[in-house]
Amino acid sequence: MPTKKNFTITTPTTIVIFGVTGDLAQKKLLPALFDLHRRGVLPSKFHIVGFARREWSDEQFREFATTVLKHDRHHHTARELTAFLRKLTYARGNFDTLADYQTLKRRLVELDKKFGQNICSNKLLHLAVPPEYYPVIFKNLSHSGLSIACVGEGEGWTRLLVEKPFGRDSATARNMDAQLGALFDESQIFRIDHYLAKETIQNILTFRFSNSIFEPVWNARYVERVEIELFEAESVAHRINFFDGVGELRDVVQSHALQMLALVAMEQPQGMGSAAIRRERERVMRSLALPAAGTLLDTVVRAQYRGYADDVKNAPAPLPSGKTASQTETFVQIKTQLKSRRWRGVPFYITAGKALHRSKVKIKVYFKQTKGCFNCPAGPHEHPRNLLVFRIQPQEGIAVHFWAKRPGFKNEMVSKELRFDYHEFSDAAASLAGSRRERIPDAYETLLFRAMRGEQTNFASSRELAASWRYITAVLKHWKQVPLQTYQKGGKGPKNLLLKINN
Repeated sequence: MPTKKNFTITTPTTIVIFGVTGDLAQKKLLPALFDLHRRGVLPSKFHIVGFARREWSDEQFREFATTVLKHDRHHHTARELTAFLRKLTYARGNFDTLADYQTLKRRLVELDKKFGQNICSNKLLHLAVPPEYYPVIFKNLSHSGLSIACVGEGEGWTRLLVEKPFGRDSATARNMDAQLGALFDESQIFRIDHYLAKETIQNILTFRFSNSIFEPVWNARYVERVEIELFEAESVAHRINFFDGVGELRDVVQSHALQMLALVAMEQPQGMGSAAIRRERERVMRSLALPAAGTLLDTVVRAQYRGYADDVKNAPAPLPSGKTASQTETFVQIKTQLKSRRWRGVPFYITAGKALHRSKVKIKVYFKQTKGCFNCPAGPHEHPRNLLVFRIQPQEGIAVHFWAKRPGFKNEMVSKELRFDYHEFSDAAASLAGSRRERIPDAYETLLFRAMRGEQTNFASSRELAASWRYITAVLKHWKQVPLQTYQKGGKGPKNLLLKINN
């Protein structure tokens, strides 16, 4: 994580969180901003403004933040907390009331005056709200002038952070993008997929393109298949009002899974810039083979955990499917391929589900069996294969599985593992330096930091979004042709799978 020495933002910065009383702000944004503040990488002059419907004063907002940060996963001092709380300000408002945005704008002008005469601060606007509020918020940001960067001593930028899901299909994503494009330049828009900021995900490109032992075999000649697993042990009962109208395909596959696939399969970008990297990710998504009507039964599995209907009935707010049997999937498995020379014929399996036997996120690259080997354990026709695993969570790391001769007189083979573990690496580095272990940044720390720096590599571009929705919409077109299976909570998914879940 960067230190204060290489943080180049000197302009005062104001961060506005729309929906600051919601789960995202409580669980991710406020803790992440607090940690960035403690690391010393935020600008020396900054404010955090919370925007929500509750009738709160600044002090009540600070009490709320204190309660949130008491559950902070890292130790902090009372002095650090007090210093952070001084930066918090509250603005009451309704998302659909233009006058409240105009009041917010006046409040931001007042805060800028505290930074100094004629100062215009950077504005980072974070929409931590359900997607259905986006259209009205975009409209009111425009009509109130909040989308326009102001000019003072230097020019403070205005940037917008937008959470997923960004649309429901190709048409709604294009419509939303058009609304955004009328207000902001693409360089101002930061579409969040927090998986892109996870440490192991960021390391995929370095691992591939900085080690000559891997890139030469990173193709259809040597790779048998690629598996992407996104398993969650929790059900969706706590977020059923959001999830029932979305489903696993839109919630996880369209964003996280396809971005992971793109990083594994992309060509080496022409440079380290965000534009070059995002262009290559987009090319992978555009090369996904679109499913035809007659092929979906052989390439897609969808299922729902038993007990989901009870979660719908017990939802905090009534759901459209509450009086009928909801067909929303909580589990998806997809087999897809890429129309590219490098990957022609290699199957990519995506498996994502809720209420499974464990929580884990992995990318597994299976290499083909060797043509010949010494001491094959199961005879001359069953040769061993190598496996490369990116562990995204938990226990972040990278492992290479290989074969070696077992020590001794017998000619026996044994499977071994070369492993890079992030936490062990941090412990070892701290031990050598005689300091405390450097904590791996949370994904939202990275996202907020990069957005303030204007670095878009860890964010999805409009072209990537269009390419991913093109593929997902093609699946949705024939979605109901695939039977909705069921599975037991805490199990390994439905009975009929394209690829069995091993662990």
